[in-house]
Amino acid sequence: MPKQISTTEMGTVVQAVGQFPNGVSVAEIHSTLEVQLPRRTLQRRLARLVEAGRLEAFGAGPGRRYRVPGRRVLTEATPLVIREAVADDTLIPLSTEAINIRAKVQQPIQARQPVGYNTDFLAAYQPNQTFYLDESIRSRLRESGQPQDEIQPAGTYAKKLYHRLLVDLSWNSSRLEGNTYSLLETERLLHTGHSAEGKEARETQMILNHKATIDLLVEAPDEIAFNRYTICNLHALLSENLLPDLSACGRLRAIPVGIGGSVYTPLANPPQLDGTFQSLLDKADKIKDPFEQAFFVMVHLPYLQPFEDVNKRTSRLAANIPFIRMNLSPLSFVDVPERVYIDGLLAVYELNRLDLLRELFVWAYKRSCNRYSTVRQLLGEPDLFRMRHRELMVKVISEVIRSRLDKGQAATRVKTFALAQVSADEQQRFIEVVETELLNLHEGSIARYRIRPTEFRYWQQYW
Repeated sequence: MPKQISTTEMGTVVQAVGQFPNGVSVAEIHSTLEVQLPRRTLQRRLARLVEAGRLEAFGAGPGRRYRVPGRRVLTEATPLVIREAVADDTLIPLSTEAINIRAKVQQPIQARQPVGYNTDFLAAYQPNQTFYLDESIRSRLRESGQPQDEIQPAGTYAKKLYHRLLVDLSWNSSRLEGNTYSLLETERLLHTGHSAEGKEARETQMILNHKATIDLLVEAPDEIAFNRYTICNLHALLSENLLPDLSACGRLRAIPVGIGGSVYTPLANPPQLDGTFQSLLDKADKIKDPFEQAFFVMVHLPYLQPFEDVNKRTSRLAANIPFIRMNLSPLSFVDVPERVYIDGLLAVYELNRLDLLRELFVWAYKRSCNRYSTVRQLLGEPDLFRMRHRELMVKVISEVIRSRLDKGQAATRVKTFALAQVSADEQQRFIEVVETELLNLHEGSIARYRIRPTEFRYWQQYW
């Protein structure tokens, strides 16, 4: 009898191929898979998937490539809204269930059923008995997020990563709120205090508030927990100078709130809100697994909407509490598409369904781990995106250095270059990769950009 092949294994191969709408080689698929298969085994799996119609192959010999049938190839002529939808779908492999849930919350608001806060949703959760993340997911995340260091005092790992974490988390969390600062502009603001030209004061304040909040989390890891002091102070720092009522910073709301673009209405009764908030904190504090704890907070803090505004930001920073305390890789929301994140929350608000947000959380945490993993840096695992865009990266980075641009000027040059030279669906990713590379350049790494040491040193005076 032929050996039975796991449908999960086959689905993983299809998801890996789906990340490359224009087709992908066997070698690229092999390097993308989280669970490595022997190359010959992978080739047999691909042949079966092609035979079953789940994949299509084109080309011959070493140039043979695979893609998901019907996957749209993006061009400059593709309408922007379609490019964005396809881009974020291909970046994060989603299960059929998550895709179906996303389709429900993307229906016109008139077609969705109005709902209020479901008290049973939180009440049904029993810490360490109920799990939103099953054991296999928690185990995989633990393996990804555990640094290769010996046991250290709480917060040691976050302090080692502080400067990189500060920029990454401040920028990505702000970006998910629609902030238009670039990565370089954010780095410049955080490290020099210089705001970017043409940006609203609100955007600048948002990023500075993230810095103050991250400082609290990293500097006092033994004092932070899921209690009123911590969560209310996180909110106070994140919302400083951003709320019409200054006294609302760090205080539970006493007024009703609505959710833009949603049919969900949060609790409005202040005593009930206060009691539910305390119950949420008590349950979160009792959860032993750090990943379950982080995800629980990402679900229930935004769902309850305990504050007048800035609830999502508070949940994203609070989700890092267990990671910082237990010296795990932090969650900085690297590359997380805003639309998928919002749809994941809408599914929680309107359907009490976790599938989409859970898959986003798992993907985002692994993405963050890749950013901070010392082992990965030492191995120098190839980044396929960087490989494809190597010559463009060389060109724009050498331009920045030879033109002796500072961070603000460089951000403008990189963005202009990307708009002119890179396909629309990859522009934001290209900008981030180039800006990250510029922030990490040193004399030992400039040769690949065809820069001489004297050129680099002159540029450093302006940078």
